Amino acid sequence: MKRRDFIALVGGGAAWPLAARAQTGKLPIVGYLGVTTAAAQNRVTSAFAQRMRELGWIEGRTVAIEYRWAEGRNERFTEIANEFVRLKVDVIVTSGPGAAAAKQMTSLIPIVFDIALDPIGSGLVASLARPGGNVTGLSTQQADLVGKKVELLREVVPGLHRLAIMGNVGYSASASEMNEAQAAASKLGLEVITSGIRRAEDIASAFTAFKGRADALYVVGDPLQFTNRVRINTLALGMRLPTMLARREDAEMAGLISYGPNFPDLTRRAADYVDKILRGAKPADLPVEQPTKFELVINLTTAKALGLEISPTLQSRADEVIE
Repeated sequence: MKRRDFIALVGGGAAWPLAARAQTGKLPIVGYLGVTTAAAQNRVTSAFAQRMRELGWIEGRTVAIEYRWAEGRNERFTEIANEFVRLKVDVIVTSGPGAAAAKQMTSLIPIVFDIALDPIGSGLVASLARPGGNVTGLSTQQADLVGKKVELLREVVPGLHRLAIMGNVGYSASASEMNEAQAAASKLGLEVITSGIRRAEDIASAFTAFKGRADALYVVGDPLQFTNRVRINTLALGMRLPTMLARREDAEMAGLISYGPNFPDLTRRAADYVDKILRGAKPADLPVEQPTKFELVINLTTAKALGLEISPTLQSRADEVIE
């Protein structure tokens, strides 16, 4: 074999499964690594499946989609990523922590993250414009929203002086957001207390640390938090702590207020990446994109339980008001 032929063969290694499947009549396989549970992620997976259908990828007819659920547990990310490598899927779709686990398992299979808080800082991509390697997707740029979220919480909670911040310190992007939230709060003259968690069992002790020391709580969103959002919101209500959260679903489950990207929209856009890759594009050539849609959700039932009045002006700015 000539050297240039060998180089061409190796360089095309990531694309060969698609060509082989086309020749044998086998469907391309998308491995969907859900970082929480099927029920919790129903809104985003429905958006993904719908967009795939719009692009001509009909499950069971033109594509096979293998769904797996990590339930917010770090060890499951690695187990599922390893399973997808063994299955020789053509693309892996997941969120930040799942993408990190998948990247450790393979440098050949394309990986698309629909949500990543800090893809550069976490080492998923070399840059947003030129990802390099086998990983690309959508960055939530959550850090850019931190200051606004702290200001919104201060607007909602009159006399806010002491802010508690809780996040998963076992996930680098969450730890980074905790630091940025602390800096934003300090700029506003707020006293800050932080408590890091690494697993569900740490949540109760984190709230114990806040007792009598905080006027409100900023919760950093990640798979661990999202999986345990009902428990977190219940404990916060029990301590009469108004909460700032990351997702609409958090506010729907008795949280006070959430502000962040529209996650179903991000997942729809992840399907566009999958479509391009299944048609021959390389992840290294697909720039990381950022959110274009954001949503503010306020739960008036929770506000009433906490004795808070939400101004008509703020309500008019919200995308959804839960009554």
